[in-house]
Amino acid sequence: MRAYLARVDAVLVQAVIAAALSFAHLHDVASAAGQDGWKAWAYPVSVDLLLVAAWRRLRSGGGKASSWCWFVIALTASLGANVATAGLLDMHQVPAWLRILVAGWPAVAFLGGTLLAHSAPAVEPDDEDIEFAVDEGQEDEPELAPESPTQPAIEASPERPTVSVPAALVEHARKVAAEHHTRTGTPIDTPTLRARLGVPAPMADAIAAQIA
Repeated sequence: MRAYLARVDAVLVQAVIAAALSFAHLHDVASAAGQDGWKAWAYPVSVDLLLVAAWRRLRSGGGKASSWCWFVIALTASLGANVATAGLLDMHQVPAWLRILVAGWPAVAFLGGTLLAHSAPAVEPDDEDIEFAVDEGQEDEPELAPESPTQPAIEASPERPTVSVPAALVEHARKVAAEHHTRTGTPIDTPTLRARLGVPAPMADAIAAQIA
C-alpha cells in the first residue's frame, strides 16, 4: 500500500511541476506577443482547457477525427510555447507572425471548444438492456402444435419467430436512429442499427419495424 501511494504521489508531483512550467511558458510567450495583464494569464488556461476537452472526447469515443484535430492543435500550441522559451525566440523582438498567431488564438480556441462541447457523443446501449432483450427474445419462442395421430404431419414454413423487444430497448434505438439521422442526414438502416445496438439479426429487424 505504501509503495502504491508513493507511486501516486510521485506522479501527482510530476504532473503539477510539468503543468506549472508549461503554464508559465505559455504566459511568457503571450506576454512577449503583446498580451499583457490578465490576458497573458488567460492564454495558458485556454490552451490547457482545449487540450483536456479534446482528450476527454477521444476517451468517450465520439468524433475521433475532429477530436484528434483539436488535440493536435492544442498540443502544438503548448509544445510550441515551451520550445520557443528555450532560447530559440528573442522574447524582446517577437516576429509579426507569432503576434498574429497569439492574437488569433482566442477565436480558434472558442471554435474548438464549441465544436467539442456540442458534437454528439457515441451512444452505447446498457449491457443490462441487451441481456434482458436477448433473454426475453429466447423465452418468447413460439411453441409448435402437436401432430395429429390420424393425419400426416405438415412441415411448417421456415418463418422467423416473433421476437419481443422491451420498450426500453426500443426507446434507446429511437435515440440512436435520431442521432444517426442528425449526423448523416439519412435514415439509419437495419445493419447499422444492429451494429450500434449489438443485438441479433431477428431482434434488429423487429426493432427496425417498430421505429420505422
